[in-house]
Amino acid sequence: MVNKKVLVNFLDKILDLPKFAADSSNNGLQVETRSKEVKKIALAVDASLETFERAIEADADFILVHHGLSWGSHPKVFNSYVGKRLECLFSNDVSLYAVHLPLDANKEFGHNAELSKIINLPIDETFFEYCGVDIGVVGTFDKPKNLADIQAIYEDRLDTKGKVHGDCDALIHKVAVCSGGGGSEAIIDAAAAGADLLITGEFFHTMYHIQKELNINVLSLGHYATETVGLKALGKIITEKFDVECEFIDVPTKL
Repeated sequence: MVNKKVLVNFLDKILDLPKFAADSSNNGLQVETRSKEVKKIALAVDASLETFERAIEADADFILVHHGLSWGSHPKVFNSYVGKRLECLFSNDVSLYAVHLPLDANKEFGHNAELSKIINLPIDETFFEYCGVDIGVVGTFDKPKNLADIQAIYEDRLDTKGKVHGDCDALIHKVAVCSGGGGSEAIIDAAAAGADLLITGEFFHTMYHIQKELNINVLSLGHYATETVGLKALGKIITEKFDVECEFIDVPTKL
């Protein structure tokens, strides 16, 4: 068990929330309920009703998500689906903490750092400035690796189906990593950094010609799959720091 205020202060600090003031997500504690102590924490990608219900079934009283309920000045209108989500949290005395860009960018346990660890990629530098902060990472292998082998490793570890946009048989030396949906800007910045490969979550229609013309390979693994790893790593850190159980709630979107 851990005091909620102590837990929130710890999270705010290690995630360096002030650095990401321009993030559209209202990072931090988004829903605060009456209890002062936390007995169990559920970690999940999305702040959905299904996530909340499954977390409650697991006896969690604090939920930490990557995609929260509150973005900028929204929601402005508390419609039925927002109301159901809030009702679920308040009626079960479950608080909600959200962390978006700070979890993508953290160089020790963030999504991109953890994605790099999966393929033993040493991080050399950062790239892809977003909201005033570099979100992605770039690393270089000691020896080039086959792109098909890299894809197979991720598909096994993340339980996902990846897709290569480019040459499946390419030998890869330098890699840029940007979880979620970096879009065309991530491709442009990765190519500028000299990367042979961009690893990301989503590949959009608007990225097709840019990828082809810049002659850089892209491996898309799914937005959801690439944003599970940082949450799991953060859960381990919390458990090591406090006497509180953390459980990852898997609600895959297959997207």
